[in-house]
Amino acid sequence: MTRTAAAADGVVLALDAGGSRIRGAVLAPDATVLHRASAETGVERGPDAVVETLLDLAGELAAEHRPVAAGIAVPGIIDQAAGICTFAANLGWRDVPIRQWAAEELGIPVVLGHDVRAAALAEARLGAGRGCRSFLFVQMGAGVAAALVLDGRILVGGHGSAGEIGHLTVRPRGRLCACGKRGCLETVASDAALAGAYSRATGEQVGAEELWRRAQAGDDVAEWLWDRTVPALADGLAAAVALFDPRRIVVGGGPAQVGRSCFDPLRTALEKRLAFQTTPEILPAGLGRDAGCVGAGLLALEQRPVRARVGAPPRPHARLATRR
Repeated sequence: MTRTAAAADGVVLALDAGGSRIRGAVLAPDATVLHRASAETGVERGPDAVVETLLDLAGELAAEHRPVAAGIAVPGIIDQAAGICTFAANLGWRDVPIRQWAAEELGIPVVLGHDVRAAALAEARLGAGRGCRSFLFVQMGAGVAAALVLDGRILVGGHGSAGEIGHLTVRPRGRLCACGKRGCLETVASDAALAGAYSRATGEQVGAEELWRRAQAGDDVAEWLWDRTVPALADGLAAAVALFDPRRIVVGGGPAQVGRSCFDPLRTALEKRLAFQTTPEILPAGLGRDAGCVGAGLLALEQRPVRARVGAPPRPHARLATRR
């Protein structure tokens, strides 16, 4: 695709900043993914380096494809109107004006969104949420987070932090979470928690998908991990079902890559925890790992992006250290 053709076609740039990888994509006006790219997040290098990696990836894609706008999805708590990531534990960010910096870097309008809510938007329009106006989207990755679609609208919350199901306390005497509490759901059920526990027990580094396969094949450690993960996840989902009564639960992340067989034990465990509530159907995400990135692209396509404020300060990443 030539630069001239790309710009004329009105393509948009989409970026999804995850705890382990930053995914980028170029979307056509009909939301078709034309190109994909990614880079390791590298959180161990510090928050400044994560910002640089995100903007470098965005700049490379923009130079090649000439997008007319960009959407960026990030985890944590965001102020979408101001374009600021208020707090993202998995990225080490506090009060990062990422929309502003990206707009300065790319020279195009940029819209900022929450990664899981963006993924829920994509699943609602194009994936496993289609045809269902009330569903819960749960993303299992570096952490565990959720987005609630009620009557066709995604719930944001009074302070922009609705859906932080990963920080429900399910095991009060459990491991210390990055948020500072003990026993949060994501200390047990996230991909990162599963991989970390397996590594500590065996010395091997494997992902959630491989863990499920090993559990099915009779690996004792993998079986034990899933046996403790399913009840913890069911505890968190039961609380969400009691509060919001979704018709469907869509699960993204590692387990979604395995397929429906992974969800049979979870469905059974959830049903046991509900009293009079109807057990919602549980489905794997339809868009897989693309959901957050596609959702960011939809934000760029379907909302009028907000340009960076005139006179905003330049991008001095050293300020991140002083702001924390």
